[in-house]
Amino acid sequence: MASNLDLQEQEQLDELKAFWKQYGNLITWTLTLVLAGFAAWNGWNYYQRDQAAKAGTMFDELDHAVQAGDAAKSALVFNDLKQRFPRTTFAQQGGLLAAHVQADKGQADAAQATLEWVAAQASDEDYQALAHLRLAALLIDKKAYDEALKQVDAVKSPEFAALADDRRGDVLMAQGKTAEAVAAWQKAWKAMDDKQDYRRVIDAKLTAQAAAPAPAASEAAK
Repeated sequence: MASNLDLQEQEQLDELKAFWKQYGNLITWTLTLVLAGFAAWNGWNYYQRDQAAKAGTMFDELDHAVQAGDAAKSALVFNDLKQRFPRTTFAQQGGLLAAHVQADKGQADAAQATLEWVAAQASDEDYQALAHLRLAALLIDKKAYDEALKQVDAVKSPEFAALADDRRGDVLMAQGKTAEAVAAWQKAWKAMDDKQDYRRVIDAKLTAQAAAPAPAASEAAK
């Protein structure tokens, strides 16, 4: 009995050895790749969290500089942020903030350069749209109307379509094209949600041109 069991065990052992000889390397490499992939995934998540934490700290520093109206420090921190963490949302938001304080301090060229970086590098379409619209405003002040219209045309986000038409109206009015400007503002007014406060600004522009929009029946009934 014992010898039969020993023989069966030996046969099983021989089969296992044969199986391992044929497939052992494949199994070993498969397990290695799986474990390496798992380790890489964990490592990448840790790296992402670490990068986000560091970028967030720098963004807070930038925000404090903006709140203080310190354009020089804002630019310094933003330049560091975009060099070290260019693909993060913090860098894109930081660019919009830095450009705002630069424009407020009369640093139009610096603000333009900052916004151009956001428009070109932002992975989020909404941040790109904001950058293009603010660039258009700066270019209106510089009387670079054709370039301003190009920035407006570059806005692709549907959520910003009404604001793009409003800004297009601003450019056209600056060019002396009153009828075209009114048409653009009317389009913007109709497209914008009536709960948006900014709609009143567009209403005022149209009213100034004796083209006040007639309220819809639902609005008139309120």
